[in-house]
Amino acid sequence: MSELEGKKVMIVNTASKCGFTPQYEQLEEIYQKYKDDNFTIIGFPANNFMSQEPGSNEDIKEFCTLNYGVTFPMMSKISVKGDDMHPLYQYLTKKDQNGVLDNEVKWNFQKYLINEDGTLAHVFYSKTLPNDEEIIRWIEAK
Repeated sequence: MSELEGKKVMIVNTASKCGFTPQYEQLEEIYQKYKDDNFTIIGFPANNFMSQEPGSNEDIKEFCTLNYGVTFPMMSKISVKGDDMHPLYQYLTKKDQNGVLDNEVKWNFQKYLINEDGTLAHVFYSKTLPNDEEIIRWIEAK
């Protein structure tokens, strides 16, 4: 995480068999456009919603690369809710850890925007496209 210091980061829980899976395309587009401007996207595959991410890490990587040309960092599959919630998502969803708000991961492709100083800036639910005007304004803001 130290290599992310000073960057704006979008964290997204992903799934290969979800109605929102085509958002990979917009994610990759904004990653390509802004990756050299102190911005990155990190995908976290998760199988927490209707088993929509059943594959292995290798299967997921192959799917993302072949179908959407994903080049932004994709991490190993984790849990984003429940008793086995990954510590990163505990931070993102609990106000006593992130200092901003309590929230829950409601579905795949929920987007967390993290400021350059590591603070939580915004949470966008699945229906908000990665290239939404509000997200782009946040990325472009100096």
